[in-house]
This record gives sequence, structure tokens and C-alpha cells, in this order.
Amino acid sequence: MYDYYLGGKDNFAVDREAAEKVLSSAPEIRQVAVENRAFLGRVVEFLAAEGIRQFIDIGTGLPTRGNVNEVAQAAASGARVICVDHDPVVCTHARALLEDTGNVAVVQAAMEQPAQILADPAVRGLIDFAEPVAVLFFSVLHFATDATPIVTAFRDMMTPGSYLALSHGVPSQVPGGSETAGEVRQVYGRSNSPGGAFRTEAEILELFSGFEIVEPGLVPLADWRNSEPAAAAARTWLLGGVGRLR
Repeated sequence: MYDYYLGGKDNFAVDREAAEKVLSSAPEIRQVAVENRAFLGRVVEFLAAEGIRQFIDIGTGLPTRGNVNEVAQAAASGARVICVDHDPVVCTHARALLEDTGNVAVVQAAMEQPAQILADPAVRGLIDFAEPVAVLFFSVLHFATDATPIVTAFRDMMTPGSYLALSHGVPSQVPGGSETAGEVRQVYGRSNSPGGAFRTEAEILELFSGFEIVEPGLVPLADWRNSEPAAAAARTWLLGGVGRLR
């Protein structure tokens, strides 16, 4: 669905049908997806400039334009990237697309199983937790009913100087309010990403416990270190931020 919103070609009929149902209730979602991808790019470039050479992308989805490994390896030669997704179709497709890409591994696991992710041989083989690492949750934690244990499990493995980056749905940012949010959640509830909860700004900030949030803080995606003008729709649905482990 995300790839379809972005105008990509790596999606399936069932994805397109569900995505069109979402767009019928919230046409701005396509612009939000575009802005989320742009936010991802700015964040990964920032992290690479900060010296990060290890990335774990949770809920990576089908590889599409400007995915984490493309941005990271363009910004820093030799960057190592773990792509995690729970969907076996996504993982099979991702492995096929990335098989000739060095320093990238695909792990099939649910984000609700952080211990399984952290113990995976591919993760252990590619990521050195004695060195700083960035763990990325772009537009996925709102699919988790309880996000705190997920983030905490990764934080407890990270050395100081590591980073947490996320974008997350916020009720106050939804045009049309709870009714529109409910309609969109119903569509996703019939997909393979049921459950979860949008969180308030204060609740999202709690996920950064132990991290120092870098400027400009937790903000609409279009306002995070962006020099380009953005449509009003780009400031809806999601907030994003980056934190550095103390």
C-alpha cells in the first residue's frame, strides 16, 4: 500500500484496492506517504553525517524509491543495513531485489518480537552493538498496541551515541478527526497490520525515554530539517523525531 501511495510498481492488486479505500476517506494520505519518505531520506542523511554506519529499519515494507539502504550507502560507503518486516511476501521480494546489494540483510520478524530480531544471525553478523547504531521506526509503531517494550528492547542493546528515529500517527493531526481515523483504521484492520493505536504527542515523547531529542524536536514531518516548501497535507497525520542515546 505504501509503495502504491508513492507511485511505485512493487505492489499487488489487493494492496491497490485497500489503498484506494483509504484514499477515498483520506485523500491526503498519498501526500503524507510522500512526505514520510522524504523525512526518511533527511533523517538517514543526517545520521550518516553524524557518523552512523549501522541501521536497523523496522517495518521496512517492499523496497521502493529512496529506501534506507539506498540513502545510507549513498551517504556513507560501507553502511550496513538490516531490513525487518513481518510479511513473508515482502521479505521474499526484498531479498530478490537486494540480493546483489552488499552489507544489507532482510529479516522476517514482527516488531513485537524484538528479542527474535536482536538474536537473528543476520543481525548478529552485520550489526556490532558495541558501536553506535540507528534504529528506525518509520510509520509503524502506531500498528503496535504497546510500543514501549519494543523500543525499550532495542534501547537496552544500544551504546551511547546511538539513535532512535520514528514517525508516528497522532490523533490531533488527522483532518476529519476521529471519524476519518476510524475509517482508515478499519481498512488496515482487515489487512495484515491490524491492531495498534495512534498516540498523543506526549505519549510519543515517552518512547524517547533515555534519548535526547535533536532539534527541531517532535514535529510534523515536513518541518523536520526541511528546506523545501511543503503542502499543508504534508503536515497532517504524522509527527516525526530523532533522539540520541545519552
